[in-house]
Amino acid sequence: MYEYIEGKVIELKPTYVVLENYKIGYFIKISLSTYKQIVNKEICKLYLHQILKEDTNDFFGFFEFNERLMFRHLISVSGIGGNTARLILSSFSANELQKAIYNENADLIMTVKGIGKKTAQRAILDLKDKIEEPEIKDSGLSLVDEELKNEAASALLTLGFNKMKIERALKKILLKNNKLSVEDLIKKALQKL
Repeated sequence: MYEYIEGKVIELKPTYVVLENYKIGYFIKISLSTYKQIVNKEICKLYLHQILKEDTNDFFGFFEFNERLMFRHLISVSGIGGNTARLILSSFSANELQKAIYNENADLIMTVKGIGKKTAQRAILDLKDKIEEPEIKDSGLSLVDEELKNEAASALLTLGFNKMKIERALKKILLKNNKLSVEDLIKKALQKL
């Protein structure tokens, strides 16, 4: 499994990017949201998700960690594959989709081409408990702290902890002490979880 790739932008279209990394060109499918954030960059870093099947080997790339997390949530829903999830994330930002799911706004999700009422309702039902309540105000964390929180959250998620509990614990720890390394942050979070 690949975590991320950083490389030179060789070709960029609204639906894909070709990144060169050590003289290898990677064809990566992207959302419009990611496209908008890398459109003027010569070098960029994308968080990856690979879907490997009998007849395909697709890379999906995301400029933001949260967008990849939402993509992974979406493809866990029956009836939503990689390309449909990418289409949904091209229609809404990860935060907008999070709010729609949390507020059970199936009508908004149904505005995406190819998403019917049953699929929208299934997505809400399956994902409402997996996502945290969207924050209306600023989290109070700096960009460095947010990156640190994301790294620690990724590690804790792989250990099997609940995403919402992880987010709350990490935020509380970082608001009290923002001079921690990733390792110390994980240790403190493990004590709270």
